[in-house]
Amino acid sequence: MTTTRDTAGARAESGMTKTTFRKLLVIASCAMFTLMPPMAVADIEGGKQVLRRANGAEPSSLDPQLTTGTWESAIVADLFEGLLARDAAGGSIPGVAESWDVSDDGLHYTFHLRDDAKWSDGTPLTADDFVYAWRRILSPELAAPYAYMLYPILNARAYNQGEQPANALGVKASDDHTLSVTLARPTGYFLEMLSHASTYPVPRTAIERYGSDWTKPGHMISNGAFELTEWVSHDHIAAVKNPDFHDAANVALDEVRFLPIDDGRAALNRFRAGEVDMTSSVPTDRIEWARENLPDALHETPTLATFYFAFNQRPGSVLDDPRIREALNLAVRRDIITTQITKLNQPLAYSLVPTAISHYDGPEFDFAREPMAERLAEAKALMQDAGYGPDHPLHLTIDYITNQDTKRIPVAMAAMWKPLGVEVTLTNSDAAVYYSKLRQGDFQIGMAPWNADYNDASNFLDLFRTGVPNNHSGYSNADYDAMMERASNELDLDKRAQLMADAEGILLDDYAMLPLYFYIRPALVSPSLSGWKESPMDDHLSRWMHFEDPE
Repeated sequence: MTTTRDTAGARAESGMTKTTFRKLLVIASCAMFTLMPPMAVADIEGGKQVLRRANGAEPSSLDPQLTTGTWESAIVADLFEGLLARDAAGGSIPGVAESWDVSDDGLHYTFHLRDDAKWSDGTPLTADDFVYAWRRILSPELAAPYAYMLYPILNARAYNQGEQPANALGVKASDDHTLSVTLARPTGYFLEMLSHASTYPVPRTAIERYGSDWTKPGHMISNGAFELTEWVSHDHIAAVKNPDFHDAANVALDEVRFLPIDDGRAALNRFRAGEVDMTSSVPTDRIEWARENLPDALHETPTLATFYFAFNQRPGSVLDDPRIREALNLAVRRDIITTQITKLNQPLAYSLVPTAISHYDGPEFDFAREPMAERLAEAKALMQDAGYGPDHPLHLTIDYITNQDTKRIPVAMAAMWKPLGVEVTLTNSDAAVYYSKLRQGDFQIGMAPWNADYNDASNFLDLFRTGVPNNHSGYSNADYDAMMERASNELDLDKRAQLMADAEGILLDDYAMLPLYFYIRPALVSPSLSGWKESPMDDHLSRWMHFEDPE
């Protein structure tokens, strides 16, 4: 669900000594327009701090176990909290668990929950709530897209695939405040993933009473810094400060409003009008303008994320032919896209895994350093060999999320592919419809940006394992699956990294995707808003923010 930080301090050093962890300290208009002052000051003068966040799109769900987009996870992260949480810079810190112990062999985790952990209705939050939540997300009936993230837990995969009962899952409540977790194998990133939405507790009473309607205002019970009060479709979602949150004393905002603005130009205009306090939707044709006119508000943050296009490789698809996938990769001028279209000069991607991922040195496409003329000649030859060319064109469709900025990239790619004899049709839809098409395999080529959920190469490479719900392309390679399984079972970190690099090499040899660049995330943040920090994971929890009092 989306983008990265080095949180080594929060990861189990799979270290082989018993360790107790304690809480850490804890852009679209022309240049002639002038920036209007933010309206947040008025909120302060009225005795109320209200944060307005441009949030990208209308969420399909606020169920932590069913959300997949960053625009959904941003809301859910304010409403819920896992065993671990993230600080303002994206680092891992204690959440519902105030401390934990790890066995010498790295297989057994004991989490000690806070005595004051509560749901937003004031009832105690207990270890059983985590047992219920983790069994629910892994249940075959829910078909949760992120269930595979919990596979490091003993019997999680078998239970998720209907081969073991729920009580075989390696998660037990020793008492109300003690959660015992047994892993199938030592997993160095296990602690870090415990701040991801897929591991949040969910309220059994509300779910059993309201069914799928439990996420509606008035029904939802949560345990985060804020609680849901309003959801006006395609207008706003409002959440107010949760007085039962364990760290409520340090939450300054009274209310957060998430506005589903998926057009960067509209988001910029509303930011300049003082109607929005923060947005990461900055139009590409206004980046340079923002640098000059909004230097105190514009932030450009490298994040652990890859912008790539998925190829539908299911049997019978024309893109099941690796020659075509290779040719399409060869012909794309990534440098033109990052300098002339996005104008953010992002690092060019010739691989899937971001180069900044910790403890990983992966491969690149063999053509990465070849002159463009040679690449284009190779691409034309491959297409001719596959039976296509200007006299016998290949007709392809690129799907993208409705947005003028995102449209510019496939438009450019279509122009780059035209000399190969490729005729492109562009199809757009809103985020909810778009991702539904991806999940159903109803596309040929689709944009599939991925933001790291945790700082480990496996979070990207797992996307291409056979049968994984987020494997939108339908890619399947037995050698790749076997290599990733070996990596999952390897305890030596260096050997594990090499196995994952070998697996990524298989992906690249198959031209399984078309990566373009690694992210630099532009954001506009009101200068009067304090507590917003650059985060390599692109995590920005509202609990850490507040407005400065006017002078």
